Amino acid sequence: MDGVVTAVSSNGTYSFTKPNRERVTLLAGLGVEGDVHAGVTVKHRSRVAQDPTQPNLRQVHLIHEELFTELAGQGHQVRPGELGENITTRGIDLLALPTGALLRFGDVDGGAVVEVTGLRNPCRQIDDFQDGLLKRVVGRDPDSGEIVRKAGVMSVVREGGTVGPGDAVHVELPAHPHRPLERV
Repeated sequence: MDGVVTAVSSNGTYSFTKPNRERVTLLAGLGVEGDVHAGVTVKHRSRVAQDPTQPNLRQVHLIHEELFTELAGQGHQVRPGELGENITTRGIDLLALPTGALLRFGDVDGGAVVEVTGLRNPCRQIDDFQDGLLKRVVGRDPDSGEIVRKAGVMSVVREGGTVGPGDAVHVELPAHPHRPLERV
């Protein structure tokens, strides 16, 4: 299960969207260099308000490009970086990955590595960006009634390096039993 990076984005100030970049540098244990959400402890405002000392499990936000195609079919035009993600991928079902999956960017024997920590929990800012978009990225499974979150996955940086569009993404699954992703 391999894919490709289609865009990278970062922003040094708090804003919902993040401008696309030619490349970003991932810093081990911190996140995206120069990004407002980089750090050992939480940086997302809602998490800081709860407990600013908790570990930052949301250092790097990834979204699968296929979501944008799905949303376009529902009348929402969304481009990479506009939902606040740092890395946009194609060809990997990010939402189906287990907790602890590793994503290696670039060369299989080198390059940056992130560990998937959980699902992004979409917030009302998504509707501020585009009215009605929130209900497209979070809802309920019609059969089970379980909440379904589609707005990407969060991760921490295990090995630093640069990442840019066109870089391969290699998935390394953790040992069994796999733990399904939960919101972080």
